[in-house]
Amino acid sequence: MPKYSKIFRKFLISYLIILIIPSIAGYVSYRTSISVTQSISIENSVTQLQRSQEILERRMVEVEGFTRQLALNPDLNKLMNEKKNGNEVNVYGIWSMLKQVTPFSQTNDFLQNYFIYLNNYDVIFTQGSAYFRPEHYYQNFRYTGLTLEEWKAEVLDKTHRSEIMPLSSFMSNSKQTSVITYMQSLPLDSFSGSSPATVAVIIDAENISNLLAGLEDRYGGWAHISDAQGNTVGLRGISEADAKRLSSDAKLAQDKTSQFYNDDLVITIHSEKNGWTYRAGVPRQVLMENANQIKHITWLVTGAALLLGLLAGLLLSYRNSAPIHRLLGVMKEHFGKDGIADKNEYDFLQGNISNMITSNRQLENELKRQLPLVRDGFLKRLIAGEFQTSEEISAAAAQAGVSLASTEGYVGILQVNGYSGMDSVEILNELYAARLILKQALSELVHELPMTDLGSDRIVMIWTTMEEDSDGGLKQRMSHTLEKLAHIAYAEYKISITAAFGEGFQAVIDASHSYEQAKQTLEYAEFASKQSILWFSDSSLETATYYYPLDIEQRLISTIRAGDPDEAGRMVLSVMEKNTENHQLSPEMKQQLVGELKGTLLKLLDQKAFMESELQHTLKNQIIGIQPSNAIGVIQDEIIEIVNALCGVINSKKNHAHIQTVEEIKRFIAEAYSDSELTLYRIAEKVERPEKYISQLFKEVTDINVSDYLEMIRIEQASFLLRTDACTVDEIAARVGYNSSHSFRRAFKRVMGIAPSSYRQSVNI
Repeated sequence: MPKYSKIFRKFLISYLIILIIPSIAGYVSYRTSISVTQSISIENSVTQLQRSQEILERRMVEVEGFTRQLALNPDLNKLMNEKKNGNEVNVYGIWSMLKQVTPFSQTNDFLQNYFIYLNNYDVIFTQGSAYFRPEHYYQNFRYTGLTLEEWKAEVLDKTHRSEIMPLSSFMSNSKQTSVITYMQSLPLDSFSGSSPATVAVIIDAENISNLLAGLEDRYGGWAHISDAQGNTVGLRGISEADAKRLSSDAKLAQDKTSQFYNDDLVITIHSEKNGWTYRAGVPRQVLMENANQIKHITWLVTGAALLLGLLAGLLLSYRNSAPIHRLLGVMKEHFGKDGIADKNEYDFLQGNISNMITSNRQLENELKRQLPLVRDGFLKRLIAGEFQTSEEISAAAAQAGVSLASTEGYVGILQVNGYSGMDSVEILNELYAARLILKQALSELVHELPMTDLGSDRIVMIWTTMEEDSDGGLKQRMSHTLEKLAHIAYAEYKISITAAFGEGFQAVIDASHSYEQAKQTLEYAEFASKQSILWFSDSSLETATYYYPLDIEQRLISTIRAGDPDEAGRMVLSVMEKNTENHQLSPEMKQQLVGELKGTLLKLLDQKAFMESELQHTLKNQIIGIQPSNAIGVIQDEIIEIVNALCGVINSKKNHAHIQTVEEIKRFIAEAYSDSELTLYRIAEKVERPEKYISQLFKEVTDINVSDYLEMIRIEQASFLLRTDACTVDEIAARVGYNSSHSFRRAFKRVMGIAPSSYRQSVNI
């Protein structure tokens, strides 16, 4: 894009700025969404840990309530206070207590393993068994880190007040596990020494860990519970050593509820009831899973939008800068590069376009100023017979702004009398003023009457029939208008005028003949010293020559070569009328006229277009065979017959060339119908003819449009494939040149009156 670099960059930067602004807003929204998602995730994690704390503390309260109920149990108090008599044991009382405490294990999974030790009987009983020696209980349930004596000393022989033994390894019926132990001496007011009874609730660490499973299952994290002394009460997803090392790390703030530590979000809650510390860790990537999803989608959408926006910006920048650059190129080529260094391209364009508009307005004013000259030039060419065809006259009239009401009318010459032979400056000025007065008066009497000056004392007028004119109405209107003009000119300005008119013309191209007749009529008026309105029929001048000017001969030749028999015949009739209506040709003049006409026709036969024709010899004999001694009417008919034959030869050649062109179009369509990009432009390019020309030519020769013919060929081929081929309708549509099966089905039904599938079924029946 080097040649578009400056303008292109300006457009591109504008589009990028427009693209960046919403991207910034989107980034702010994205950051807000990430922050909100992160806050919600942290809040959910804190809530989950708080829920686990509430459940655990509620269970521990139930455990404490259990020991208090035992303290108030009268049967247990009786057993605790009984004195042992020798080896006697209150078996019934112990059995009764077993029945009373057994249901507690069904309401709280923390109470599934507990024992009550009676110091007086040295008996331990649980929810299903009684051990009359602590050694027996120790054999099945023991702390792997305590010997029997240590266990007795630490658990059975000490006084406990809602005391919890930290997480310890425990053997239960040969099954290794980890437990915490809640211990309470009975009665509750035991302070020192040994107590009558001790209640120990052995809580499996698995039960505590299950309360923390939600954090691990949901987030894949870890949890750790420690008592007020920092001893581990429960953990999940982390080793005790790692948990203690994390708790003692100075980088971890102990008083913050949530904080990021390494790659984890660490949540810490301190219990106000028992001083326990609940700590959980959630991996950052899991916590930010939703936020990462939003981030990925946001970046993906933003990236795609930026990419598409950039591509659109590039396309629009090129599209908008290219025409400006082309315009700049044209400006620089025509106006030079001066001023571009100090101005930008838009200032350069603005200045030059402003100059162009100013120049255009000046040109328009100049054209308007010169329009009378253009109009005058057109009228002079018309009466001089310089135009070859009616179409040329129509185009020139439109350019000159001359409006001809119809193709029929008269040409007249208006002469100012009394100035013949006078050519001094004063006389010329006076005649100029007289012509202006007469033309102004005529313009007021007749709207838009074409007029032009002829010499210093004459005005040529072209009168055409109007809708309101009846037969002979135009001559009456002309006579009435000119009589009124003569009266005004003489009464007000003492100007005397003479008007002379030729015979009426039936086509504008014959206006020159009427003009020549008007000149003859004016000569007759001067010769006869008549000052009035004269018509060509009023001047019967004898002539010693015939009428067949060179321009008429050239126009006749051009008309025959164009293959227009009607116009050529009309011209022959016009020549004959001009030589017979007002003239009496002598035999010599008649023979010369016929010889001239025969010579014109023989000139045509010597041209290439006729030399290749089989009729050349026959037509030549017919031309030579025209006898000047025959009557004018007979000669006229013979010449018109030959003219028609000559035009027929031309039209035959044209038709042959047209048919060849149409056949070439058909062959090309038959070869390329399967191309979906086949257009009228490509067909015109193939036959080397303009699009409009081949469209009209094909329609004239075949009575069908090119597009309809192409569709017909495609549908015919599709019908053949539907009858003989196993291809699908979509495949056939592509093979015969349709971009979509939908347009093919619609075209097939329009041409054949039935859908393609139905057509195939009807053929296969």
